[in-house]
Amino acid sequence: MATVDDLAATAARYERFAVHEAPGRSELYRSWATRIATEPELTAIIADIPAAHRQPPLVFAVMRVLGAPEQNDDPWSSWVSGHASLLVTECAARRVQTNEPLRCAALMPALAGIRAPIALVEIGASAGLCLYPDRYSYEYLTDDGSAVRLDPTGGPSSVLLTSRWRGPVAPPTRLPEVVWRAGVDLAPLDPAAAHTRSWLTGLVWPGETGRAERVNRALDVAAADPPLLVQADAASDAVSDLAAMAPTGTVVVVSTPGLLVYLPRAARTAVISRARNAGRWLTLDEPGVHGDWSGEAPRVAAGEFLVGLDGAVVATADPLGRFVEWRDRAASAAG
Repeated sequence: MATVDDLAATAARYERFAVHEAPGRSELYRSWATRIATEPELTAIIADIPAAHRQPPLVFAVMRVLGAPEQNDDPWSSWVSGHASLLVTECAARRVQTNEPLRCAALMPALAGIRAPIALVEIGASAGLCLYPDRYSYEYLTDDGSAVRLDPTGGPSSVLLTSRWRGPVAPPTRLPEVVWRAGVDLAPLDPAAAHTRSWLTGLVWPGETGRAERVNRALDVAAADPPLLVQADAASDAVSDLAAMAPTGTVVVVSTPGLLVYLPRAARTAVISRARNAGRWLTLDEPGVHGDWSGEAPRVAAGEFLVGLDGAVVATADPLGRFVEWRDRAASAAG
């Protein structure tokens, strides 16, 4: 049974999601969150979900996978009430494993600036879709209206990542050389499995045009050459163990894109320390998620994230990679 504090925290979290996170991305999710925040019966059901599994994107994805009507009216609220026990159980067994390959548009320029073969290790890898920055094609739309396209050496990829490139620094002119890739996750997903495809596309918010198709195509890339995925806690020895397996002559890069916000604050420090000790650390985070930026984190607009390499801020970016504004000329000068 949810406590008074659970109820208050749930209502506040869903109100924040409805006001600040869902608008412009998903009207359906905005309306669902508003009702959960304001209708006590719905608030109580969601508050029974363990706090670590109560995030709106996770809960809403589970609803849709379980067959909730994708509408904001009485059939939907009746479905939630009638499936409360199943919903709580299923959410408790799931984790947000959003595997958005478009994030590579924000991360790839930092990798391209490393002039050596890369062994790429991702913490919180899900199905490993962000472990293939060298296998995707990119189209950066610049402020002057032109487009810069990069393709893998073997030719255009079936996955084309289009992102707006902002600011005076030019986009990179080469892709990184990734020769080995591995990941750590509490529940790694097989990119070739049908249930993986169902879950990852279910995590796409209604109204996000083209995103499910992008995930599907990236799954095809990963399934054709699966990465090494290890089931382990983010702060375990698995990261250093994988780094030790990297081929001789490679630069180990450990990435944590979008991961740290889902960890308790105390655990973030341990994960960052593991990443730094294992190799170079690449991340994409909200400025306030951790204090391991080199110097004071720059002020950014609401909703913008920072791209960091070894703690140094090299860019600001959309959390999902839809735009990038590079700040470090050295990191992006990869031509």
